[in-house]
Amino acid sequence: MKSAAMRPMKAEDRPALESILKVTPEFTSEEVGVALELIDDYLKSGEKSGYFILVAVVGSAVVGYLCYGPRPLTTGTWDMYWVVIHPDYQGEGIGRSLFNEAERQIAKFGGRIMIIETSSKPGYEKTINFHHSLGYTDVCLIDDFYAPGDHLLMLIKRI
Repeated sequence: MKSAAMRPMKAEDRPALESILKVTPEFTSEEVGVALELIDDYLKSGEKSGYFILVAVVGSAVVGYLCYGPRPLTTGTWDMYWVVIHPDYQGEGIGRSLFNEAERQIAKFGGRIMIIETSSKPGYEKTINFHHSLGYTDVCLIDDFYAPGDHLLMLIKRI
């Protein structure tokens, strides 16, 4: 297991995050573009953007991140938008550490529920199993949400 430091994202982290997104085989170029839009919104407006971004750093290298934020029109409900760990660092406990830190911060803000919405397409089984290992439970499946045969799976965890 590699030890990673968790900290808020800085502007100089953007190139590393873009690179990590692009080398993650599960993401399409369109999905990478959406993830970068959220990163850019955060860099422009900080927490006023509605997003919080934690990065994981091993040595001096940024190896992953988690983007999350409060769900509008709710009290204490938060969304996890993106979690990405460089393929070379997956399985090292870094994603778990990012989630633990995000959940700690969410609880500090009075958060009660964390929601994850993800695809059911092939290749996502490992990710879904990871979320289950963190204590997230399936609450909803919307068939053909993203595309025919690509369902939306919603998971939640009470914090």
